[in-house]
Amino acid sequence: MIRVLLVDDQPLIRSGFRALLDLEDDIEVVAEAADGAEGLALARQYLPDIVLIDIQMPVVDGIEATRRIAADPDLAQVHVVILTNYGMDEYVLDALRAGAAGFLVKDIVPDDFVHAVRVAARGDALLAPSITRKLINRYVTQPLPTVAGTGLDELTAREREAVALVAQGLSNDQIADRMVISPLTAKTHINRAMTKLHARDRAQLVVLAYESGLVTPRGF
Repeated sequence: MIRVLLVDDQPLIRSGFRALLDLEDDIEVVAEAADGAEGLALARQYLPDIVLIDIQMPVVDGIEATRRIAADPDLAQVHVVILTNYGMDEYVLDALRAGAAGFLVKDIVPDDFVHAVRVAARGDALLAPSITRKLINRYVTQPLPTVAGTGLDELTAREREAVALVAQGLSNDQIADRMVISPLTAKTHINRAMTKLHARDRAQLVVLAYESGLVTPRGF
């Protein structure tokens, strides 16, 4: 059973998402919150698999709530998915850097929404190639300084290659094809890289790949 916490200051949005998720036998909405502070408290109480959280909320916004969840060792298994009204707004990169596993647009098709919850519950990032391209464009227009001490020197050559391909938005199967290895081996490389880099998920790998200089926007 996938346990979900809904955090949004608009009751209509929460009720709509709950109605969709309640139709699924393998998904349970365990609680709802109207702001980030309440969401954080409920996350600690219920330990959900997924927290669906809006960016702009009163008291504590979604980015700060995400940062606090990611920093809490007791919530290490909680995956945060950001809800946004736009395909890519100015806060999304900040949310990913704070520890979000990805994000969803609120006008998403219902079937895609339910599928996305299951994807996030598996620990896979919600970063389609189109979204990754938008992240790349953000780095092109507003490049961030390279971050030192990210631990890249601990990665093997194959692990670095896998991380670079993750940064392009490729799936495990696509990475396996590109590296001429099995999907299981590709997943192993990625998981080991995440462990060495202390990344919660693939979304953070994408950010680390650019901030460390492992890949650059002009490379794609």
